[in-house]
Parts: sequence; C-alpha cells; structure tokens
Amino acid sequence: MIRFLKSMSRTVHEEHHDQLVKHKTDHDQYHEGSACPSSVSLTVWRKSLVISCNGFTVIDSGGNLVYRVDNYSGRPEEITLMDGSGIPIYTMRRCKTLTLVDSWFVYEGEAGDHHCRTSSKSSKKPICSVRKHVNILHSNPNVLAHVFRGSSDKGYAYVIEGSYARRSCKVLDESRKVVAEIKRKEASKGGVSFGHEVFVLVVQPGSDPGFAMALVLLLDQMCS
Repeated sequence: MIRFLKSMSRTVHEEHHDQLVKHKTDHDQYHEGSACPSSVSLTVWRKSLVISCNGFTVIDSGGNLVYRVDNYSGRPEEITLMDGSGIPIYTMRRCKTLTLVDSWFVYEGEAGDHHCRTSSKSSKKPICSVRKHVNILHSNPNVLAHVFRGSSDKGYAYVIEGSYARRSCKVLDESRKVVAEIKRKEASKGGVSFGHEVFVLVVQPGSDPGFAMALVLLLDQMCS
C-alpha cells in the first residue's frame, strides 16, 4: 500500500518537480499551528488506510504519510485530522443549532467535551467556525463557505470559492490573497486519470497545511 502511495505521489507531482525539489519534507513542519516558509503540494487520497474505515490519506511529494483521517463515515458529528503517526492535529465538530446552514467548529488537537456555541462545558475554545454558504438572490454563486475567527459569525477571516465537485477551489484571506488551493490532477504520462478520489492541495508560504487540510475535510462534508 505504501509503495503504491509513493508511486502515485511521484506521478501526481511530476509537473511540479522543479518547484518541490527545494522543499525538504519533515513531519514537524506539518504539525499543528506550523506555517510553512515555502509552498507545499500534497496529494489527497479520499480513502483511509484502515480496513472498514472511510477517511482520507495525505502524502507529500516523496510519498511520506503526513495526514490521515480514519473516523470519517457518512455525516459524522466529529472528524479528527491526525498526523502520519496518529496524533490529533485538528478536531472538527458539527454545530447543532436551529439553523439549516451546515456549520462546524474547529479545535486544535483533541477537543475534549462535546459542546456547541451555547454550551459552557467545553474544555477548549474553537479556533474558528466554518459555515456553508447558502446561495440567495444577489449572492456570489462561487462562494462555498466562510471561515470565522473563534465562535464568532461576524467578519470572516477566509472565504472558500470554486467548485469542490470539480476539485477546483481556492481559500482566500480578507485581502483576497490565495492561501490554499484544491486542484484536480491527472497523470502527465499515459493518460491515467485519478478521478475525484485523488487530488492536489497546494498551500502557499506562511500558511498551515494542517489547517488547510481541515478545511478540505469540511468542504467534503458540506459539498458531497
């Protein structure tokens, strides 16, 4: 399985080789809260390495396992993003409110007690909330979701635009600068298509790849 992942990663990233050869992979740089000094291109495989589990497997250009999700099933109330060794990086919890809009809280590491916005029993405060955008009259049809700081829903920090179904999305900050991008990828040789199950996540310098991957997981929930 790992041999397949390495082979797939080299094929998927072949077009980016000149850019990525300068990037030395180190698990520590993918750890929670770490911002990379150079751009990072990761292969995202919508499949868990654990038998009978749904999830995600994320590898770098050298075929190294950097992120994994093994508890993803249907419409879960909680999703945990782990590093390659199984240590929790981010926990995402669906917010149960009286709204029809799909909303999630994002926590660093393990989140502790279950809660939502109105609960005071949390052992941790969310670092952000992510809300699916509902298209209404005069709204931007390209907007998929907004990312707010903490548990607030005022003044978003990031906006996600594009089409997740086509694996073509961008995460933009308040100044409209692209901080991360999801791209559909096909092998450059042999005409092999990986379809929608394998795609590329490109994270720009100064941004946290782990947080970008957490947003991918929420997009998968909101848009699939």
